[in-house]
Amino acid sequence: MVDIDPYLIIRTLHIISSTIVFGTGVGIAFFMFRSYFGADHAAKLYAVRTTVLADYIFTLPAVIIQPVTGFWLVWQVGYDWTVPWLVITYVIYAIAGACWLPVVWIQIELKKILESVSEKTDLPERYHSLFKIWFILGCPAFIGLVAVFFLMVMKPV
Repeated sequence: MVDIDPYLIIRTLHIISSTIVFGTGVGIAFFMFRSYFGADHAAKLYAVRTTVLADYIFTLPAVIIQPVTGFWLVWQVGYDWTVPWLVITYVIYAIAGACWLPVVWIQIELKKILESVSEKTDLPERYHSLFKIWFILGCPAFIGLVAVFFLMVMKPV
């Protein structure tokens, strides 16, 4: 019989969920950004509908799993909870989350706007303003997650 190490299972879940958060974010950003500059209203609507769905199915569970598995790993390995690289990680993750929450709301608003206008109608200024805010909030979240990956791999003292 194979002896399964809980540490390796939790660590694997932590790595997979971090990959899902980052990968889903990059994928969503790509097709939302691409659809924004296209002329096809249906493509914009498809992109934002799929984005909202992907955030619920993939990002939300992974965002919850990340701190749960992360705290368990810190406890299990015996790291000091207050070492600088971990504290910086907590702060960056909180900032990325603070950027992500309004982004989810913006995506829902963009979807409502696209559902309410006809294909032949120019999109209202609110759509463009919300999209710009969506993009601006995505930048620190993306950079933050790259920094978190770096800190998790390097574990600088």
